[in-house]
Amino acid sequence: MNEDIKILAIESSCDETAAAVVVNGREVLSNVIASQIDIHTKFGGVVPEVASRKHIEAISAVVQEALDKANVTLEDIDAIGVTYGPGLVGALLVGLQYAKGLSYALNKPLIGVNHIEGHISANFIEYKELEPPFVCLVVSGGHTFIVYMKDYGEFEVLGGTRDDAAGEAFDKVARAIGLGYPGGPKIDRVSKEGNADAIKFPRANFHDNSLDFSFSGVKSAVLNYLNNKEMRNEEIVREDVAASFQKAVVDVLVDNAMEACKKRKVDKIAIAGGVASNSCLRESMIKRGEKEGIRVLFPSMILCTDNAAMIGSAAYFEYKKGNIAPLTLNAIPNLKLGER
Repeated sequence: MNEDIKILAIESSCDETAAAVVVNGREVLSNVIASQIDIHTKFGGVVPEVASRKHIEAISAVVQEALDKANVTLEDIDAIGVTYGPGLVGALLVGLQYAKGLSYALNKPLIGVNHIEGHISANFIEYKELEPPFVCLVVSGGHTFIVYMKDYGEFEVLGGTRDDAAGEAFDKVARAIGLGYPGGPKIDRVSKEGNADAIKFPRANFHDNSLDFSFSGVKSAVLNYLNNKEMRNEEIVREDVAASFQKAVVDVLVDNAMEACKKRKVDKIAIAGGVASNSCLRESMIKRGEKEGIRVLFPSMILCTDNAAMIGSAAYFEYKKGNIAPLTLNAIPNLKLGER
């Protein structure tokens, strides 16, 4: 009988300081998140230097709370998992240096985790029976990818954004129509009161059979629409703008994700990342999945946002493969998916 492997995981890639204790990659004993959203809302977005300082202030207490809630001590932990990229370099360094200190002091293995792989692994927590291969759509403020997961830790990127990430476009459009930060949840909420067919915003499609995305065009179209309305002194119905913009983004995400499933001949697709909590994306993906005979998987809301439980899950599978990081491990802000 195999012994249970307990991973203490730490995540600090952006503006959430998080720690979790995860057993065997799928059972979460604790998942603590200290969000900085109220602080960064004042600035209209994440300020990297402020994020780094707040991580320093919060990390010790967050890690201790994760241990307490899991009812374990540091001695009970088998390995330390930590995000080392991609993300804001200053923010990454706070979590990474803390994890390295624990690893050294406790003589426990250090597991470096790719933040994007963490998002994908959130689905292993939500769906205990889930096994590769499957397609995953990763959609967040900083990343938009379609990935074919061949096996644990083995990824093939089928498509990515050529400019703005979907979540970034949501934030910029939300700011332009006066909703403020964070844009994703606010556009989602306001869109429910609007007409998604009121305005025909463009959908970027490439002519080289690519599954890549481009959201700068639809973002610019929204800004041009607003500017033209203002110049003519015409009424702007922001609910319609939000709903029409959201539909333009979601349509492309759904189309490309379903095409990826066909290309790799898989019948299940997992969604991951902060934008995975968007209600329009969820409804559209499920509806299209039922039509195409493809099972659509979404993590719980808490597992869509940046959190340490997903890092603990990804760290477990790296640990099982023997991928132990040296204490010289450094933060890599532009770390690519699948890189080690």
